[in-house]
Amino acid sequence: MRDRRQLEKIIAFVLAGGEGKRLNPLSAERCKPAVPFGARYRIVDFVLSNLINSGINSVYLLVQYKSQELIEHIRKAWVISPLLPSQFVTVVPPEMHKETLQFKGTADAVYQGLRLIELHQPDIVAVFGADHIYRMDINQMVWFHREHQADVTVAALPIPIEQASSFGVIGTDTEGRICEFQEKPSAPKPMPSDPGRAYASMGNYLFNTEVLIEALREAHRLGETDFGRHVLPRLMASQRLYAYDFSTNVIPGIKSYEEVGYWRDVGTIDAYLGAHKDVLGETPRFDAFNPQWPIFSSNYQGPVAKILGGEIKNSLFGAACVIHKNTRIQNCIVRRETVIEEGAELEDCIIMDYVRIGRNARLRHVIIDRHNTIEPNTQLGYDREADNKKYVVSPGGIVVLPMGKINFFARDSRGKGPGYAE
Repeated sequence: MRDRRQLEKIIAFVLAGGEGKRLNPLSAERCKPAVPFGARYRIVDFVLSNLINSGINSVYLLVQYKSQELIEHIRKAWVISPLLPSQFVTVVPPEMHKETLQFKGTADAVYQGLRLIELHQPDIVAVFGADHIYRMDINQMVWFHREHQADVTVAALPIPIEQASSFGVIGTDTEGRICEFQEKPSAPKPMPSDPGRAYASMGNYLFNTEVLIEALREAHRLGETDFGRHVLPRLMASQRLYAYDFSTNVIPGIKSYEEVGYWRDVGTIDAYLGAHKDVLGETPRFDAFNPQWPIFSSNYQGPVAKILGGEIKNSLFGAACVIHKNTRIQNCIVRRETVIEEGAELEDCIIMDYVRIGRNARLRHVIIDRHNTIEPNTQLGYDREADNKKYVVSPGGIVVLPMGKINFFARDSRGKGPGYAE
């Protein structure tokens, strides 16, 4: 494996400018890749961890919408090695050329980074999204790319054909060569080997460098801005495009009870909570504990969680949170430096960092963003009509509280020292 990797020089562009409107209010003050996930991660950590674990250490993160929180996270959590110039995760904003002040689409975002490609002169350029929860050994996609002498390889997820109308669908021949792109089709093209499933594009691409540079320049000349809608369909006529079957990707350390080919687009509140349920339980669909393929994140230096009492079932707790006695917590994820006071009851909730839940509060199907305080005896998730008047309530009935005052910390001892770095 090491010899094969040394043959390829690969740089990555991670598309992290997504606004994530359907995740509001969680994305009201931050871009979608910066939204917290699980007890300690952010969504962007998954794609970055996959790249680093795959030995791809030259990573440009293309940012745009409300990116400051993401930039701060990258600055604090993703310093690889300042001594090695080929190992970095660097944030790249729009170039702000005269004709545009922002990225107009996925292809335009990479086009604005052409000089970076020319600087590194890689063999392959990986263009990956930053919005999904999954593990992937990208080396296996690279091997597929080379073995098929592909010019472009698109990661493809086999999904039930009845669900495929919600995705960009890839049609292939029996060898995996792409012959058709369908955008949310009413009649999805099935996989050649399985008429009950279709290939959904994951938005992850490998390009031979020369092909990418020429395609981006031509797209810019034609006013094309998007890979999926413009560039790839046009390249299909002149280049060798292949679909890589993500379900064949093998990750070391995966448990027998985990879902093979786990991949989730957490683009809505209901999907976001659903993916959190997948990391809970004795046999989770996605087990965050895997020392052979870790998910990296912040280097938070605070102490471990403190649980003083209560009835706790199937829940995860971040560092430095405090759980007082006589609490009842079930199917919940509680992030760092959160305080849950005596008598509070929580069920199916996500409580983000620096939140205080008051005495005897009752919360069910609730997501609370950072820096909030919930007053004693508050009830949320029990009266949909009342919740709708004050908060966002998802179609699935999940109550979502937006980010609170950023200078509020549940364990209120800040201001007298530097605090703990995230």
